[in-house]
Amino acid sequence: MRNRSLADLDRVVALGGGHGLGRVMSSLSSLGSRLTGIVTTTDNGGSTGRIRRSEGGIAWGDMRNCLNQLITEPSIASAMFEYRFTGNGELAGHNLGNLMLKALDHLSVRPLEALNLIRNLLRIDAFLIPMSEQTVDLVAVDAEGNTVQGETSIDQMPQPPQKLLLEPAVDATREAVEAISEADLILIGPGSFYTSLMPVLLVAEIAQALRRTPASLIFIDNLGKELSPAAASLTLAGKLEIMERAIGKKVIDTLLVGPHANVDPLSERMVVQKPLEADDIPYRHDRHLLHIALEHALQANKPPLHHDKLA
Repeated sequence: MRNRSLADLDRVVALGGGHGLGRVMSSLSSLGSRLTGIVTTTDNGGSTGRIRRSEGGIAWGDMRNCLNQLITEPSIASAMFEYRFTGNGELAGHNLGNLMLKALDHLSVRPLEALNLIRNLLRIDAFLIPMSEQTVDLVAVDAEGNTVQGETSIDQMPQPPQKLLLEPAVDATREAVEAISEADLILIGPGSFYTSLMPVLLVAEIAQALRRTPASLIFIDNLGKELSPAAASLTLAGKLEIMERAIGKKVIDTLLVGPHANVDPLSERMVVQKPLEADDIPYRHDRHLLHIALEHALQANKPPLHHDKLA
């Protein structure tokens, strides 16, 4: 990997959800079809949550968010996809993109095929793959042994959960596992730690693929403090421990962090510490700065850890 640039790579795979994954993918959109995002599907808030409660099915919100950020050619189709209903009626607050994806779902199209149809409509080259095509919820167990159901409730937990799991245990989308096995570089983050990043790592076949991959893995940390009290209390070292325990192996070679991150206890990892903040929203990554920092991280990368199996 040393002295290779992003342009040299055949496949870059990014894992996560929500705004963070969309930001990473849009910063790397010049890779075109060599870029793949594997997206969390446990969202139960907002328009997505309302659709899931009334119609069932997988959560589309994180995938729609990524698609929105990958649109480079504004069109009537993109304006429709991004449109959110206002007012006080039944449609108020719903995003038309979510409804379009759900309609394709009702037409018995595979969720992955629904995404591909929308990608073609919006002229997006990068691939998006749901972590699973089966309906699934995120569940946490707190320190008292109580079960906390759903992303929105987990984000309100005052203390880190003792356990995090998917209910039911679902199969990974086959194409997601294949993408990881063929990747030259894998990116995790940024995003809400417990509810955007962890669900993907809890899918057993994805964790297995991450244990087996020869690719280098880079973790991109958040720039701002998380709104979730439980996630906000975690250190960078704590996040790495939780992620790698879920994966079952030390796999993260390089950390990409902002200038204010505490990296003192992480001497065994390659740490790339750069200014990454966007001018308009400081807790969001600037796409251009992120691209440059990822190039630097790739070129500074040691050979992959490959890696001690965790007990």
